[in-house]
Amino acid sequence: MPNGILRTAGYVPPNVVANEQIGAWSGASEQWIEERTGILERRYAPKGVSTSDLAVGAATRLLAETTAGDVDALVVATSTPDQPQPATAVFVQARLGLTEIPAFDVNAVCSGFLYGLDLADALLCAHRTWRRVLVIGCDTYSTIMDRTDRRTVSLFGDGAGAALVGRVPDGYGIHATALTADGTTSDHVRVEGGGSRRPAATLEDPGEHFFRMNGRAVKEWALQHVPKVAHQALDEAGLSVDDIDRAVFHQGNLRLVHALGDALGIDRAKLACTAQRYGNTAAASIPLTLTESHRSRPLARGERILLASVGGGMTAGASVMTWY
Repeated sequence: MPNGILRTAGYVPPNVVANEQIGAWSGASEQWIEERTGILERRYAPKGVSTSDLAVGAATRLLAETTAGDVDALVVATSTPDQPQPATAVFVQARLGLTEIPAFDVNAVCSGFLYGLDLADALLCAHRTWRRVLVIGCDTYSTIMDRTDRRTVSLFGDGAGAALVGRVPDGYGIHATALTADGTTSDHVRVEGGGSRRPAATLEDPGEHFFRMNGRAVKEWALQHVPKVAHQALDEAGLSVDDIDRAVFHQGNLRLVHALGDALGIDRAKLACTAQRYGNTAAASIPLTLTESHRSRPLARGERILLASVGGGMTAGASVMTWY
């Protein structure tokens, strides 16, 4: 039997940060932010609320009708972990009561959820007695923002999205996934301080802990490589762009979502969008947007979906599936 997403859930913290506040921090006008990003507001986690807290919020909603014993593994995709070690996944595991199962983190930055989804699919294929794998994309980019940098602080928000992956009947589920990475572009998206190369104890400039991005280079890379992996996944699935009923792209910003849709020739009516309200929630972006899209227009059995992402590294991924 193939594997597919059985259901999803999302969680965003209650604190709404509108463009007016971003302008107060960075000097950017509300008009400048909206025109360049399409983002109107985003959510920030309150002080003391960690990435694992958001992950637990999404997973608790998802697992409301599932017992802990029905989950065979936990994959957490994040690039803002609670701490360098142990993995954020084990904190989530403990709070959810998912005892004695594998739990680990994946860091492909904003592509992390699709990397985690492909791992879940592979794990279920390798372990035939397993039934379900929980995949969570979660990030708190508010904790690594330079609030004076209008080009980054205007984009990012905090959130989590969770998906339960399990067996589905033939003809449904995940048909194909394509992933890629290009380490020669690692300087496009980065947090330089705090790792083994530049240990926290040796840093003189606190700004080295902040997120930095070359936005123009990221957009150019995304428009070249995201359509490429999307077509790879579609070709492997034996489908074309015209067969897709709904597309969920990484919500880097609304302009990027539209540009990717245009590059692939997908009608904008088929694009699920949450960037206006939540901004770029990094690894949470795709599962959170899929959840919100399902809430506003329920996914129908047999609906064909394209998920596609771009993230630091640079990384990209795409997955083609039929909803069950």
